[in-house]
Amino acid sequence: MPIPDADLHPVATGLAKQTVDNHSAEQELKLYSGWFCPFVQRVWITLEEKGIPYQYIEVNPYYKTPELMRANPRGLVPTLQVAPGKALYESTVICEYLEDHYADHEPRLLPAAGDDGGDNDYERARARIWMDHASSRIVPAFHRLLQFQPAAYGGDGAARLDELRAELRSCLLEFAGAMADGGPYFSGRDFSLPDVAAAPWATRLWVFDEFKGGLGIPAPGRGGADEPRWARWRVWEAAVRRRDSVRRTTSERARYVPVHRRYADDVAQSQIARAIRAGRGVP
Repeated sequence: MPIPDADLHPVATGLAKQTVDNHSAEQELKLYSGWFCPFVQRVWITLEEKGIPYQYIEVNPYYKTPELMRANPRGLVPTLQVAPGKALYESTVICEYLEDHYADHEPRLLPAAGDDGGDNDYERARARIWMDHASSRIVPAFHRLLQFQPAAYGGDGAARLDELRAELRSCLLEFAGAMADGGPYFSGRDFSLPDVAAAPWATRLWVFDEFKGGLGIPAPGRGGADEPRWARWRVWEAAVRRRDSVRRTTSERARYVPVHRRYADDVAQSQIARAIRAGRGVP
């Protein structure tokens, strides 16, 4: 049976293509990547932020190469090979490894452990809570809405679609409500791992205008009782979109449309698509 996802544009485009070209040389640290994947983009943003030398290796995860399978028997991206025979996967795990192992590479994306009489330890733990919120709340709500097929619900389809929109908006508002006052980033002035964890999905919210009739985020001044949190969200989202590391790891929008259309039609065969279809959480 053909795999709908396998027919992908083979390489990154736009600014992301320039980044790939800049990291094509042999390095011990190797990122097995798919240019289109938001989980990959988390790791890619972290590498770019910290200026860590790495080799970018593009793979189509639906045609798993022997090199990828040797590095990660699961055959998933992102996979980070840190040395021959040593590899990591799971995007937020990789991001935290890069932050800790390359602590001398600025900027720091988490407060340094053990400093400031324990305050930094608290802030590190709090950052992990909101990284998890991105993974366990925002990401599944995003995919439940994108993959929803109103026709399958008959006359209740439109109402269920609105419920899923409201669910995702609620997840975004909860994230915004935890942000530091002023901003622009989650923790205030400095870009950090909670920003990294949420950015790839925040910068893809346009898919709901493209495929699902919009998400329903209110226009400025129209958020009612939630307007303060929506205002904070808008400041954060604009700052994240402008961040160089995000821009340098983003391809041209037109190349993402067919990728997301497979999710919008609920025919995608990625692990997360299958999990959402089965009513499970993020795998």
